[in-house]
Amino acid sequence: MPVKNLFDTDAFNEILDRLNKLTPESQRLWGKMNVSQMFAHCKEAFRVPLMQKPPKRMFMGYLFGWVAKPALYGENPYKKSLPTAPNFIIKDERNFEEEKKQLIELVTKFHQADPAVTATKVHPFFGKMTAEQWGKGMWKHLDHHLQQFGV
Repeated sequence: MPVKNLFDTDAFNEILDRLNKLTPESQRLWGKMNVSQMFAHCKEAFRVPLMQKPPKRMFMGYLFGWVAKPALYGENPYKKSLPTAPNFIIKDERNFEEEKKQLIELVTKFHQADPAVTATKVHPFFGKMTAEQWGKGMWKHLDHHLQQFGV
């Protein structure tokens, strides 16, 4: 499946439709998170490009980010159950409706953001990215987790 760009209206609308198909009873096909935890995890990812001042670069990102960056937005799907940054790991129970509402708000805010401004944000691991790389990377991350829950 080709990687879509979350700045594109059709890709954005498709993501919203898929998010709205999830229920508190949606079961994961792999991994450890339940659906509410997945929403919270994805919210953390969207906060990075939406922050006024994104977090500082990680040391490991300087060393390896440039090698891994093409996988973020490239055509190959993410592997299942990949490790994630500690601040993106959600273990506590979350309220489904509240997490879903907040994630949809963040996805909408990202979609409506000026791509040129988003391109000025530096990812803490992958470094400087273009608007297209941000748009595709954010879509691909959501797509991965929506597939995790069968939508």
